[in-house]
Amino acid sequence: MSTLTLWLEHIGVLAVFAFVLVEQIGLPLPTFPLLIVAGAWSAQGGAPVIAIALAAVAACLFADLAWYAAGRRFGSRVLRTMCRLSLEPDSCVADTEHLFTRFGPRVLVIAKFVPGLGAVSTAMSGVVGSRLAVFIAYDLIGASLWAGAGIAIGVMFHDAVDQVFAELGALGRVGGLLILAVLAIFLALKFWRRHQFFRELRMSRISVQELNRLQQETGTTLLLIDARPRASRTRDGMIPGAIAIETLVQDTPLHGPGREVVVYCACPNEATAARVARRLIRMGYHPVRPLEGGIHAWQDAGFTLIRP
Repeated sequence: MSTLTLWLEHIGVLAVFAFVLVEQIGLPLPTFPLLIVAGAWSAQGGAPVIAIALAAVAACLFADLAWYAAGRRFGSRVLRTMCRLSLEPDSCVADTEHLFTRFGPRVLVIAKFVPGLGAVSTAMSGVVGSRLAVFIAYDLIGASLWAGAGIAIGVMFHDAVDQVFAELGALGRVGGLLILAVLAIFLALKFWRRHQFFRELRMSRISVQELNRLQQETGTTLLLIDARPRASRTRDGMIPGAIAIETLVQDTPLHGPGREVVVYCACPNEATAARVARRLIRMGYHPVRPLEGGIHAWQDAGFTLIRP
């Protein structure tokens, strides 16, 4: 009996379900390699491919339905929670919403292949009110493609996978430590990428209380910019006095530089707002500050929102 089979006999299909479920909920576990290993295990006499695939797809659907329901129930607020938990700096709410504006729930077909897009896109489906039947259809297609790809790679290259496990098994405890070290490095790299991403976006913020005070002052020349997609503004409203980001013309100053500018978005870490702020600084505006906490901080403080 191969070393690979011995490893997987102790965990089996339930482990595939559990690991995929935890990863789809939002924890940064490298489950795609696990699917490859499970596919190789099946090719060497382990559980049938269909059983492994059904376990993985069921775990995806279970977690995705939970995020979909949370999006329907709590709206945009659930997205900022996900953005805080994610280790993928590319998973900003605005980036996902731009994809939804262009492709709709069809994004779910490829979402699991794109780091940081999977869980956010399922919650976004609930937030924008995608029909449940449509959501389930596209989500099943995406989950099946994702799980099937990993399992198929394992089936095709099962000899190579088993050889790797045989080498690790021969190393005894050292082999187990190597696996743990690889996982630790994987997580450390994600934390480092996230840290570097937000370090690049670091700049002075303005609180919602200070913004409200500035708006109340007479004679203020404040320029307030909403950096969210149009669909988000229509759904959640805007801060009074704000203009849409589409009003900005590339490299063309709006109303002339020299006035204070505040930019806000829906991201809890103001990632989109910080990007736009840097662009405005290059256009000659100064000072430019993202709104701390974004539009949700404004709403949580009890300040008024208007519909565009």
